[in-house]
Amino acid sequence: MKAIVMQGPGGPDVLRLVERGEPEPGPNDALVEVEAAGVNFMDIGVRQGNFWTDTADPKPLGVEGAGRILAVGHNVEDFRPGQRVAWVYAPGSYAQRIAIPAASLVPVPDEIDHRTAAALMMQGLTASHFATDFYPVQPGDVALVHAAAGGVGLLLTQIVKMRGGNVIGRVSSAGKAEIARQAGADHVIVDTKGAFAAEVMRLTGGEGVHVVYDGSGPATFDASMASLRRCGTFCWYGPVLGDSGPLRITSLPRSIKIGYAVFTDHISTPALLRERSKQLFDWIISGAIDIRIGGLYPLEQAARAHADMESRGTTGKLLLIPPDPRA
Repeated sequence: MKAIVMQGPGGPDVLRLVERGEPEPGPNDALVEVEAAGVNFMDIGVRQGNFWTDTADPKPLGVEGAGRILAVGHNVEDFRPGQRVAWVYAPGSYAQRIAIPAASLVPVPDEIDHRTAAALMMQGLTASHFATDFYPVQPGDVALVHAAAGGVGLLLTQIVKMRGGNVIGRVSSAGKAEIARQAGADHVIVDTKGAFAAEVMRLTGGEGVHVVYDGSGPATFDASMASLRRCGTFCWYGPVLGDSGPLRITSLPRSIKIGYAVFTDHISTPALLRERSKQLFDWIISGAIDIRIGGLYPLEQAARAHADMESRGTTGKLLLIPPDPRA
């Protein structure tokens, strides 16, 4: 079985395509043939040595994907061989096959193809958490969405608009601005230096936004705070790009609220995982949201996918496609 592993922490060049033994599903697992695996900033953090440090190298990468069940353990009752499934957190997903706890799987409707399902899971559940749980957007609210042409940003923009909110999207280049507008952004700011707060204030008549969704790291932290109105909410995420540094709570302006949003709090039980995933699939089927797949890479080109994502030049979701074992 072919899989991608990292030889040790470092740049994309530490990724290797290797032959590994066939995974053995336990009594509560399903053996899944991977049709598509999502590429995430979390994977880059693992590769850089920031996460999974207790797991010895070489270790497999990837956590998200979609595929078809080949076999199930004797305790598994909710799934069957041949069923199409997706998942959001199963370490080792950059592979042709993987054994996954059945509790981590969700059924994929017939109307959703494997690539759409794989592209939707992590970023869709993240965006759903941000806009429906962490700060439930209300009609008329104004949201500042960073990286508005990225995978999370595009979905977040659509969900905010679906809930009746307005979106100011921030992107890093003029080429990404139209993509953000196509997703529904009412205004788009092109900025690479973290100097966007004055424009946000101009667009909101000096009031500021109700909520900021910021996964851009420390470079935008202060300007995001300055973009909020009184009692606004700062939804911070994306630790791969760096922490904000020490923060004195008494220094927070205008009674704003700051929190670190973790999408797993949105899906803390298998029942919630399946409920939230079904909601995303329903939105896709009804046309309420869509998913932009920004790049498809053969599994052996995982290093290139990582390099492209780190360049900040990509838009939408990047997927790895394992080779067909029957080919």
